[in-house]
Amino acid sequence: MNANTANSNSHLARDFLGLFFPRYCLGCEDALVKGEEVLCSECLSQLPKANDWLEETNPVRMKFAGRMEVQHAFAFLKFRKSGLVQHLLHQLKYNNHPEVGQRLGAVFAHELAQRGFVAPFDCLVPVPLHRSRQRSRGYNQSTQFALGLASVWKVPVSESISVRKTRTQTQTRKNRWQRWENVRAVFDVAPTASLAGKHVLLVDDVITTGATLEACGGHLWQAGCAQLSIACIAAAQ
Repeated sequence: MNANTANSNSHLARDFLGLFFPRYCLGCEDALVKGEEVLCSECLSQLPKANDWLEETNPVRMKFAGRMEVQHAFAFLKFRKSGLVQHLLHQLKYNNHPEVGQRLGAVFAHELAQRGFVAPFDCLVPVPLHRSRQRSRGYNQSTQFALGLASVWKVPVSESISVRKTRTQTQTRKNRWQRWENVRAVFDVAPTASLAGKHVLLVDDVITTGATLEACGGHLWQAGCAQLSIACIAAAQ
């Protein structure tokens, strides 16, 4: 069987299964049509994009002004309670849909490329979960977003560089100071990590005050990275 025949059979099998097990959009739950993956075209068009990603004074970058040096800092989307983004993050984190993170990462990387951005990163480092939380969830949601970015940029993703030593309480309903106190001593860098001379992109799901990223990023600086940037799925408004 040649490659063209194999691909044709694969598409036929997928279309046949779709008759009995239709794929649906994880945003609106409508059926996906041919060519759509994870999210329908309508939901993709309705994503509340930040659109200020490459501005030096974008709100995400300004969160770290005077706190931590960052080369680039951007969030793909705007997070609002009860909105589409919150629904998608819930699907990603609690409903066992890692593909949501991967799809959003790939879409974001493509959008940046369309604006002329060429990824300068040597590696992508997801903000780590504590091993007990990752074991219960089955994956790290930030890693899934990083994998989506990496699928376009062809940059390696490493979950072994940054580690979380302590399981913390949720950051929800904490003020800025409480968030910092909650995370300031929970991260570390693996002793085998080699970051000298590297531009690291630190990846998270949602940024609110920036306390988690600051705590995690501080250890990456201490471990010798040359430049540090930040990317998140969404920024809380």
